[in-house]
Parts: sequence; structure tokens; C-alpha cells
Amino acid sequence: MSVVRRLVPVRRAAASRPPAALPESALPPLTTSHARATFLDERGAATAEYAIATMAAVAFAGLLVVIMRSDEVRGILTDLVRRALTVQ
Repeated sequence: MSVVRRLVPVRRAAASRPPAALPESALPPLTTSHARATFLDERGAATAEYAIATMAAVAFAGLLVVIMRSDEVRGILTDLVRRALTVQ
């Protein structure tokens, strides 16, 4: 039994062209109230703050991993655990 494969032509994406410039009349006039509404909008600010805090936490965790892998710190922690588990 033979398998017959049929080649399907792949459509290539059209060459990327720069977007056509909009005529000046297509843009709304920039008034004070429109600028205030556009630039003072804080939607998504909390999400950005969470993303920055998460990146800082990941960087701190990476630093802790590097520190914890050192022989000196490993020895200190091992000694601390041994002293905590020994009964006097």
C-alpha cells in the first residue's frame, strides 16, 4: 500500500507595505479635554504594577538561588539544621 501525498500550494503573505498616511481631516482635533481623557486614563495601571512586582520577585529569587548555591552558605545552613535537630 503506498501513501500518496498531494502538495498544496502555500499562499505567501503579501509584501509588507507601509501604511498609507491618513489625511489630516481623518484625525480628531486634540482638545484639552480629549488630551486629558487620553493621557490620564489609568486603566491597566494595576496590571503593569503587578507585572513589575513579579519581575522584581523573580530577580530576587534568582539572586537567592545564586547565594544559596555557594559552599559557605550551604555550610552555615547545614550547621544550623544540625544544631536545631540535636537534643541536649
